[in-house]
Amino acid sequence: MTQTADLSSPGSAPGGSADDVPRHRSGAVARMLRMPVATLRVWERRYRVTAPARTVSGQRLYSAADVRRLALLKQLNDLGHAIGSIASLDLGQLQSVASTHAGALAAGPVEAQAPWRVAVVGSELARRLARPALTRRLGRTLQVLGPFDSPARALATARDERADALLLHAPTLHEAWVAEREAAAPLQSGMPTAVLYGFAAESLCERLAAAGIAVLREPQTDAALGQWLGMLGAGQQAATAAVAARPAPVDEPVPARRWDDAALADFAGLSSTIACECPRHVAELLMQLTRFEAYSAECAHRSPADAELHAHLRQVAAVSRARFEDALERVAAHEGLLGPRGA
Repeated sequence: MTQTADLSSPGSAPGGSADDVPRHRSGAVARMLRMPVATLRVWERRYRVTAPARTVSGQRLYSAADVRRLALLKQLNDLGHAIGSIASLDLGQLQSVASTHAGALAAGPVEAQAPWRVAVVGSELARRLARPALTRRLGRTLQVLGPFDSPARALATARDERADALLLHAPTLHEAWVAEREAAAPLQSGMPTAVLYGFAAESLCERLAAAGIAVLREPQTDAALGQWLGMLGAGQQAATAAVAARPAPVDEPVPARRWDDAALADFAGLSSTIACECPRHVAELLMQLTRFEAYSAECAHRSPADAELHAHLRQVAAVSRARFEDALERVAAHEGLLGPRGA
């Protein structure tokens, strides 16, 4: 429970040690810990990390023990531990976590992960990629090439320097910009590409997406941007591992569709009139899977590995679609609905 400090004798600590004497104001504690006062208050309000004493006028006062606990929490948070997962630990438990972390660092990584090398168009995006909140979300070391002032220059350097990805910032997307990127596309060689943009016509975004480019609209927080880029990097690693692990099952037959989009759309509309919406959700998933299946089959192949990957993706989508078709029939029967009309 929060206590009110008696400032008439700040040096005394009846019934306790000097470490328990509340003497440090929140501003001083924040400066000592190099953190905003607002963050300190959020931690207290949301996670109850400390219960500082208060003066008669309501000023928070922290003891030396409070400051030590907060310093350890901030240190662990900076190392990647979520504040919500460690806020309830006592000082001994926090010290144990810190000791374990230090031991792991001293032992060294089992397998060092190579830095993620990205060519960047746009100085503002390059600056954002250096922010700690964003790099923590990525979870890996980032090496920036650039920034460059055009997609063509970035792609040329990315190819020569063997970059892992191309990141483009365009406050406004216009026809000339997209045309320039398309003209430089032969340099891309299957390199994962992402565009962060401010304003654009939907048709231009669709052209970029059709070319396999991840598109995200501003504004985005550093945490959201880092998570998005992390997914791009993880997708690149997963695709590389999948192609290296085994060839795509290009010889396996692709199951034929049972229903066309019109039949599924009609069924989704019918099923929305009942309490359970699972039939509608499954029908919508089927439409998405069939579109991705067609998209994978139509993707331009710039290398044998790229062709194998898209054949694999098409096969996975087709098998998943066939299983969801079975599921739709079962759900429809369970709900007493007639299944979609035949394709």
